[in-house]
Amino acid sequence: MADQLEPVLVVIPTYNERDNIESIVARLHAALPKAHVLVVDDGSPDGTGDVADELAKSDTEVRVHVLHRAEKNGLGAAYVAGFRWGLERDYAVLVEMDADGSHAPEDLPRILDALTDADLAIGSRYVPGGKVVNWPKRRYFLSWGANVYSRLALGAKVKDITGGFRAYRRAALEKIRIDNVASQGYCFQIDLGWRTIEAGFTVVEVPITFTERVHGQSKMSGDIIREALIRVTKWGLRRRGTQVRSLFARRPG
Repeated sequence: MADQLEPVLVVIPTYNERDNIESIVARLHAALPKAHVLVVDDGSPDGTGDVADELAKSDTEVRVHVLHRAEKNGLGAAYVAGFRWGLERDYAVLVEMDADGSHAPEDLPRILDALTDADLAIGSRYVPGGKVVNWPKRRYFLSWGANVYSRLALGAKVKDITGGFRAYRRAALEKIRIDNVASQGYCFQIDLGWRTIEAGFTVVEVPITFTERVHGQSKMSGDIIREALIRVTKWGLRRRGTQVRSLFARRPG
């Protein structure tokens, strides 16, 4: 199925991932030789962008591309820029993947295969067969709790709506209007997943093994967590309000 979905663009945002980007691109092309990569670098002071440029220059098959952004403006903005770049070209599927090795490129063929019957396939840590390796308990329960809260607030039947290893069909991204996405941190994943569901597209989850990074530092912060909590709560209240109004509208006068 992966071959039938060509061309595929894997968008990889980077900020200070010099020690990881070369190996992750190599692993990706070992798993999916025909996939294209777009490294979206937010002006990394460690020279990640330079390493990515060298990868692009040395790739004789022209599968590696680099989008340089002047400053670090958040994960959401980086993905929107990458998606916009891909939608301006002829890519049929656009993929999100981390640069730090926590998402195993070897799992991507299975995620793409799941698009046979779906518009969005999410690599899930919290469905049977999925797991997390080397995470502190606090980080695990924070992630698991965020997903439970999102399901309750939004009514979304997705176990890992915060998961950032996912593949979208082009039509889904074109319809959900990514240009007006305001979420910056990891809330971006909830935002796009929820928009996809709200638009009537089919979402499936594929079990993956998520492995904590070996090199570099996590970008998770208190501000990112607060953004997600505030936005999900607001979306959930709006959803409840819509349900209540609909209920009263159906009542006989």
